[in-house]
Amino acid sequence: MKEFIEYLVKYLVEKPEEIHINKIVGNSTVLLELHVGDGDMGKVIGRRGQTVRSLRTLLTASTAKQGKRFILEILDNRKGKTVLPPIKRVNDLSLTSSTNFKTERK
Repeated sequence: MKEFIEYLVKYLVEKPEEIHINKIVGNSTVLLELHVGDGDMGKVIGRRGQTVRSLRTLLTASTAKQGKRFILEILDNRKGKTVLPPIKRVNDLSLTSSTNFKTERK
């Protein structure tokens, strides 16, 4: 799935060589942290977050049969902070434990 997201994002940004995705695997969750170059953040987020919402929908739909939950976060390279987080981080998403966590919508 990392390659799938990278493939899609490459066609959205002006600097595809600056795309970097970290994959963090847990028991039932896989976190994909997307880093893009300066100036490309807005293109990945889209107007009112529509583009990132679509990327997350495609990711969820394409991984539905795998039995794992995939989460896409976009990180701001300059600040190291999450932009438009899909969930609230609890102990780094509890990726190393079997604890379930709930989605919080704003």
